[in-house]
Amino acid sequence: MQKVAYQVEREQKIRTDSLMKRFIMQWDLQLMVLPALLFIIVFSYIPMYGVLMAFQDYNLFKGFAGSPWVGFKHFEMFFKAPEFWTIIRNTIVISLLKLLIGFPAPIILALMLNEIKSRVFKRTVQTISYLPHFLSWVIVSGFVMSMLSTENGSVNMLLQKLSLIQDPVNFLSLPKYFWSILVTTGVWKEIGFSSIVYLAAIAGVDPHMHEAAAIDGASRLRQMFSITLPSILPVIIIFLILAVGNLLSAGFEDILLLGSNPVLRDVGDVIDTYVYRIGIQNNRYSYATAAGLFKSLIGVFLLVGANYAARKSGNSLW
Repeated sequence: MQKVAYQVEREQKIRTDSLMKRFIMQWDLQLMVLPALLFIIVFSYIPMYGVLMAFQDYNLFKGFAGSPWVGFKHFEMFFKAPEFWTIIRNTIVISLLKLLIGFPAPIILALMLNEIKSRVFKRTVQTISYLPHFLSWVIVSGFVMSMLSTENGSVNMLLQKLSLIQDPVNFLSLPKYFWSILVTTGVWKEIGFSSIVYLAAIAGVDPHMHEAAAIDGASRLRQMFSITLPSILPVIIIFLILAVGNLLSAGFEDILLLGSNPVLRDVGDVIDTYVYRIGIQNNRYSYATAAGLFKSLIGVFLLVGANYAARKSGNSLW
């Protein structure tokens, strides 16, 4: 027994010495990583201390030490709020729509761009599709509101010219159009930038596989489904896991700006906007923290579940 314990201890020491040796040999690389680690620690881990507010009647002047502990009081208030199920429904529906439509959109765009032979046309399309990502949601929402305006709005003018409507429609005041406007705008804004990763993955596919398939008589469409998609499947699965983990993050800036009309609150109020409106604006910090913590915990369970399901395919985050 002593011999076995000595052998295990010796192997652990060798492993530790080897790790330290590699760390010292890679000091320049470790130094490059250090700022990113400090950034994560300062802005991601240290603020976790604020989660304590969810279990207190937090007072800004008394601080954490002086604020009384109330247990799960704010969670109970959140779950019993009259608008709780409406908020959950809106969050889930908007998130699912963004996932079902917004997730495959950049993959399809990347596959289409990969088939373009003209480099000039391909780069032009890429540049045009990337640009909306760099515009703030304030600019994008203003652009959308201008297009959908009842006064000289391009969408209403086009529909009237095509005789599809007689009078201008105020789309941003009708709840039945809000989800489609929100999802369409989000896809338009992010589709180009999100396709960069998939284009990079496609560029790494062995071209000899396509040549061999072409010799065997496979069409470009068959090559796409039989070679390109299976080759980039690991990348797709990783991003799908992350997307499922963020399923309750339906959005904030886009919904807050496009859904600013109180008429749209029944279909546009999600957890993030509710926390901002009820918690932050009304100085109910503990209540807002409880709602945010609830969303984060559900997100963790979704992430772990999606990773477990993806592990069966051989591709997972851990």
